[in-house]
Parts: sequence; C-alpha cells; structure tokens
Amino acid sequence: MDVILPRAAAIGAMLKARRETVAVAESSSGGLVSAALLAVPGASAYFLGGAVVYTAEARAALLGITPERMAGMRSSSEPYAQLLARTLRERFGTSWGIAETGAAGPSGNRYGDAAGHSCLAISGPIELVRTIETGSAVRARNMRDFASALLDLMAEALEAGSASS
Repeated sequence: MDVILPRAAAIGAMLKARRETVAVAESSSGGLVSAALLAVPGASAYFLGGAVVYTAEARAALLGITPERMAGMRSSSEPYAQLLARTLRERFGTSWGIAETGAAGPSGNRYGDAAGHSCLAISGPIELVRTIETGSAVRARNMRDFASALLDLMAEALEAGSASS
C-alpha cells in the first residue's frame, strides 16, 4: 500500500478540487483501489462506492449486468472493463467510473490470459482503456500492480481532462 496510497491521495485531492466523484469496480485487485481512495481523509467528498466484482454472480447482483449485455464479450478484456466503468458511472451518477479485471495468479484465467494480465478502464468526461501484462505469477504483487496501474490511468484521465478544459 505504500506505493498506492500517495497516488490515491493525489487523485483524491484532484477530485475534491474539481468537485468530481468516482465509483470503482475491481476484480483481481481485490478492493485495493477502493481501500486506498478511502484511506484519504475527506474521501466522502469524492468516493461514492465500489465493488469487488469477482464473479458473474457478483456482476449481476452488484451491477445489474445481464448475460444479454455480456453477449459476445468475455471477462478480463478491454470491452468488459469499459462496460464495468460505464455501468458504474451510470448507476452511481458519478463523474468517473473506473474498473479493473484480470488474472492475479498464480495461474492464468479460463480465457487463456496469463497471470499478470489486467484490463483497466476509465469512464468519465474522457474514456481510457488499457491492458497491462506484468509477466509475474505472484498474486499479491499483481494485485498491487493492477491497483497502481488503475490509479495511474485515473490520474492520466484527470490530467487530460484538465488540459482540455
């Protein structure tokens, strides 16, 4: 968390200054992004909610994403990460929805992705999506790296949003 907390604090400060809000969906990062954002004093000004969406059951129950909306899409993909981020933004009515989905390890997932594979997405005034491959099978390290990468992508989106306004 020592790497993640300073990034979350910087993002929290930007969100507060801009009076913007965020909701988070995580899978393989297991809630680390939400925990880091909530560790910042005053997080209630910008953090509206989050969910660890680890299974199809969680996806349906927590986000209301039906099998029909998943047609032609698989978990651990950029389109799926974007669907999560957009759905969060819509359901929570936030400025930003951010999402992560992947394979933390020590083995890959049932879709053929190796451990260390994660897809990240941001939905807000701008949208970004990115796939990372850590090359590691160490679960805890991947979880931290996925969370760190999602926070970096969020910072990138906030900075791009500032530059375009």
